[in-house]
Amino acid sequence: MVLLRSIAELATVPGPVVLAIGVFDGLHLGHRAVLERALSEAASRGGTALALSFDPHPARILRPELAPRLLMATEHKLRLLEELGFTHTLLLPFDQTLAAMDADDFIRSLAHHARPLASICVGHQWSFGKARKGNLERLAQLGLALHFDEIGVEEVQIEGAPVSSTRIRNALVAGDLSLASHLLGRPYTVLGKVHHGRELGRTLGFPTANLSLFNEQLPPNGVYAVRVSQADALSPRLSHWASVANLGTRPTVETLPSEPTLEVHLLEFSGDLYGRLLEVEFVEFLRPEKRFDSLDSLRTQIALDALDAARRLGPSPSPSPSPSH
Repeated sequence: MVLLRSIAELATVPGPVVLAIGVFDGLHLGHRAVLERALSEAASRGGTALALSFDPHPARILRPELAPRLLMATEHKLRLLEELGFTHTLLLPFDQTLAAMDADDFIRSLAHHARPLASICVGHQWSFGKARKGNLERLAQLGLALHFDEIGVEEVQIEGAPVSSTRIRNALVAGDLSLASHLLGRPYTVLGKVHHGRELGRTLGFPTANLSLFNEQLPPNGVYAVRVSQADALSPRLSHWASVANLGTRPTVETLPSEPTLEVHLLEFSGDLYGRLLEVEFVEFLRPEKRFDSLDSLRTQIALDALDAARRLGPSPSPSPSPSH
């Protein structure tokens, strides 16, 4: 996928250009309706569909004290956009300069640089520009003046309520993985890079991959049955590996309060994963996190957790040669 970082780079995209604009945190079913409409519109025009999003989340700049945890890292979003069928994405750095840009100037800049701009697809409540003064009505007026079509996509509702990133975050906080996945239209996953930890799991006989996350909204602390897949191009052989994960503060071995960490033990796997990017799919909650009186008790419980996860997840793919650097 071609990743653009400035509006001026729209001039390099084969036209006519159809833009899908939004933060798209989570790429849930509501977002997919907008994105898929842009893809179909571009196909009918023989043009290019382009997703336009922002990094960081605008709330991090506009109201940092109220900024939500993300449903996905930017790297994760770009991967899923490519899987959806986008060949181009414009990821605009959201800063005070962009936040202060007049709504009309923002759209005029898009129309000026695209060759040509055919359509803009957005959610029906989308607002844009300084103080969010731009709306769908103003977008339609600008479309008439600048010769592009405005396409407002109706909201998607499930169980009588709109699909939204906030609703998904609330479901995750409540531990309702089923609802979160239903609203996302895909399993709930997080992306993380494997880093060196204390290697206590290896000492206990259950080596774990300790993951550095990207400020994602996580479910409650506890032990989960998860599936792990390789998220970089180095080794596609690790597809959907049955695993058990601990999300929490590791009270048995940590004496001071700490931020929750995520560590996963891949069943029936041995190899070097340091520095690799992994995608972790939360499948089922197994038990709450608890403090054990001894490392032997912890080792026994981890073994039981691994058996429970294997039973719930079913067999992993046939083992392949261990990845190496």
